Amino acid sequence: MHDLKWIRQNPKEFDNGMLRRGLQPQSNEILNLDKSKRDIVSRLQELQQERNETSKEIGKKKSSGINADELVSRVAEIKSIISNLEADQHKISKQIETLLLNLPNILDDSVPLGEEKDNEIIKIKGQPREFSFNVKDHVAIGENLKLLDFDQAAKISGARFNLIFGDLAKLNRALIQFMLDTHTSKNGYTEVIPPLLVKDNALIGTGQLPKFSDDLYKTQDNLWLIPTSEVSLANCFSDTILDKSDLPIRLTAYTPCFRREAGAAGKDTRGIIRQHQFDKVELVSFVEPDQSLIELERMVGCAELILDQLELPYRIMKLSSGDTGFGASLTYDLEVWLPGQDQYREISSCSNCRGFQALRMGARYKPDSGTKGTEFLHTLNGSGLAVGRTLVSILENYQQNDGSILIPDVLQSYMGAEQIVPKR
Repeated sequence: MHDLKWIRQNPKEFDNGMLRRGLQPQSNEILNLDKSKRDIVSRLQELQQERNETSKEIGKKKSSGINADELVSRVAEIKSIISNLEADQHKISKQIETLLLNLPNILDDSVPLGEEKDNEIIKIKGQPREFSFNVKDHVAIGENLKLLDFDQAAKISGARFNLIFGDLAKLNRALIQFMLDTHTSKNGYTEVIPPLLVKDNALIGTGQLPKFSDDLYKTQDNLWLIPTSEVSLANCFSDTILDKSDLPIRLTAYTPCFRREAGAAGKDTRGIIRQHQFDKVELVSFVEPDQSLIELERMVGCAELILDQLELPYRIMKLSSGDTGFGASLTYDLEVWLPGQDQYREISSCSNCRGFQALRMGARYKPDSGTKGTEFLHTLNGSGLAVGRTLVSILENYQQNDGSILIPDVLQSYMGAEQIVPKR
């Protein structure tokens, strides 16, 4: 969300920010509505003062036995005008709120303009393995192992679901445990078990509502299934004022996540790259405003550490203006090499949201102890990592000619094995 006071003071900068997002200037409409609302507020104050003064005059006249019918009529008239103006004020407030809630975050100055093809390569780490045999994708590998079943899952739940069995399920669990252990013991995050069902306000706070409701699942009792645990973690401090000494706060969680993938019809329909239900280990940080860019680099490094320890080739991309998410100011994607697809695919997205989410959530902090003033926190989020895509990357990068899968060294203690072999 955007600070209306800041827009009043910086209308050109705000419009330029929207232009970089591919949107038309917005400040005139917003500020015209804001002026109308402030004019109503001013008029309401005048009427309330007149009503109070008139009511006092009525009391004086009645106590003196003087007829006050004309003044009584005026008070009734004022009450009616006030009621109508308050209705207008509420209507305009909702119009302003709707406009602001549907406008994306302002991009960092370093974000390159363009679309996905204009994303900037920041770093490439590791060399893709050279295979002496024809590589398979994760679907063929998993089905050959008889540990991955899409057809039966479709009978149970429909498209974009899967069944994972045996050692592959164990590998999935090992990845979750390894990621959480790394982020808590080495990267300084506090593990959280958050709710999977949330209210409207939680999704409004992190920017999924109202704009992206079509991509979410809603229950019959008006709760939403989380599309990412970022929603639950970020809202740990909604409507909260923290002390400066509390910061930074770093939280991590493993959860299943649920998305309709309404905007991805026809994309990645084969395999487990893009599912309605998927596992993810999430990272969320709360920091002072002047620390958020530093924290973003740190968060990217935390996600990198997982890939480094798994010895998977990857690259880091700075997303362009057309590819940066609604709530983000600056985003780095980590993309892992998938030999079965012969391309890099996103496995983590780390974003600095600055004060965009905090303003929507009411998440503040006291810059100095003993002062009454507060400022909005800066929030950041990232995948640490997407578990299903990490599973895919291991299957494809560690596949052997005989159909077996080598287990990365760092996971062998979790698995109690060095490889997954096909059933004979």
